[in-house]
Amino acid sequence: MSHADVLAWLAINAPDVPVIIPGQSTATVAEAAAALGVEPARIAKSLAMRVNGEALLLVTSGTARLDNQKCRAALGGKPRMLDAEETLALTGHAVGGVCPFGLKTPMPVWLDVSLRAFDSVFPAAGSRDSSVEIAPQRLADLLARGWVDACKQPDQPV
Repeated sequence: MSHADVLAWLAINAPDVPVIIPGQSTATVAEAAAALGVEPARIAKSLAMRVNGEALLLVTSGTARLDNQKCRAALGGKPRMLDAEETLALTGHAVGGVCPFGLKTPMPVWLDVSLRAFDSVFPAAGSRDSSVEIAPQRLADLLARGWVDACKQPDQPV
């Protein structure tokens, strides 16, 4: 159902953004990068979490890692990752297909500045074998509450 929700959402809000179904799993950053033929950093992963009791999505570069201190400063509280069951219940998307499109429950979507390094990124499209290609600023214009600096890159010190 969630992939259908994403298709419906895209048809209304971004009909020019095509869904890519590469014929293999895109459930992890490594699988998505291999299936789509792009570097892992260009995969836009959606992290479902709660901050101060509010459920939200944080979309980051595929190689970025959540920095609890930066996340606290950017979002105003300690992040707590949602488990797979709560993620599915709130987003309508199973882990591996979580994306900011066609959400079951309206929730804020924040974009990490790590996405700005790329002309286009590849978030999931509501299933473990689909994606879209979209410019980070277009993603922000479509659905983000704003940009935050909540992550660190692998080459950055802790």
